Amino acid sequence: MGNFIGGLGLPSSCAAPAAHIQHCFSPQTWIEGAALQQLGNVAALPGVTSVAAFPDLHPGKYGPTGIAVLSERLHPQLIGNDIGCGMSLFELDLPLRKLRIDKAVECLRRTEAEDIDPHAALAASDLPTDLYPDALGTIGGGNHFCELQAVDQTDAAGEGLFDRQKLYLLVHSGSRGLGAFVFGQMLDFQSAVTAGLDPESAAGKDWRRQHDICVTWASLNRRLIAERAASALRSEARLVADVPHNLVRDRADGFVHHKGSAAVRAGDVAPIAGSRASLSYVVRALNGTGLSLGGISHGAGRKYDRATMHGRAGRNRSERDALLRNAWGGQLICDDRNLVIEEAAPAYKDAGQVVQDLADAALVVRLAAMKPLVTYKKAMEGPPDRTRKNPSRERMARRANHGRD
Repeated sequence: MGNFIGGLGLPSSCAAPAAHIQHCFSPQTWIEGAALQQLGNVAALPGVTSVAAFPDLHPGKYGPTGIAVLSERLHPQLIGNDIGCGMSLFELDLPLRKLRIDKAVECLRRTEAEDIDPHAALAASDLPTDLYPDALGTIGGGNHFCELQAVDQTDAAGEGLFDRQKLYLLVHSGSRGLGAFVFGQMLDFQSAVTAGLDPESAAGKDWRRQHDICVTWASLNRRLIAERAASALRSEARLVADVPHNLVRDRADGFVHHKGSAAVRAGDVAPIAGSRASLSYVVRALNGTGLSLGGISHGAGRKYDRATMHGRAGRNRSERDALLRNAWGGQLICDDRNLVIEEAAPAYKDAGQVVQDLADAALVVRLAAMKPLVTYKKAMEGPPDRTRKNPSRERMARRANHGRD
């Protein structure tokens, strides 16, 4: 089935055989050599038995992004600090014909100032009510966003599922400071980084419990971001899909670690994000995902790192202003000039090619292509980010560690 290629060889210095690697991408997809080298390193980790690599594969700090890894041991560094990060797609009851983009920009600038009750939301999700409440409903930095979209094209499989007359929200965010704290604790144990954790050990069970809390918190965060954005637009949001891509899932033969790979099962609907100046896609997972460890790409994947982008885009004011608009008349809300440059469309691969690779590998069927109309990343006049240097941060994280009082 599809376009799967065999495993990579190990360096001669490695005594243990490398796990099998499935390359779920075509020769048409550009993959950086450093990512392939990291892939080989992951395959040689203790307990790892299989690895799937997707078209959005690119280098990361503790291993490549865009992989699913089956292991008999837990490897927290493969998940990283944004535990539970994912993509959530929502349908709005605001019709496209009523959209005025300039007005929507004005409204969405207030997204993170919209009233929510984080304590009630935490309680309803069975989480401690003082577990990073100030961070709930906030997007964060980097490649996270909340984007107002409309259908550009529906495929045969998507007919009746997506309405060209409606508006949608795509939210990408995760566990914010909570996940960072949990990950930071794990980095203090060097053996956990190099050898992983025995899932039956006290440390393994403790990390998994904290991981599960982060996954729940991150999903709630995406929902509250969407509720805030919908409220700013005087609309209601209905969940279409909530798909995490940084987490561990149980399997009969071990644990699947998803690092930047959408965790799906056959039949699931999943968004695959492009850039803020290119199309995103919605797909349905097929039975073939059983052979890719239940993973698919979650987005286009970076082509150039952040430092490199400062020499490639936004070199003068005119170029930077151009980055704030796209071919569909869409606009970007981002008052951080560096972030505008680092997240420019050329930083990312072609999401259309990513989806085509996944379809050719019999992993997905395409449902719809979505065009970006307003992308919210950062507004300086919004509320301050209180998830950093918070004096009660460690106390709240300890509550996550030990559960409810």
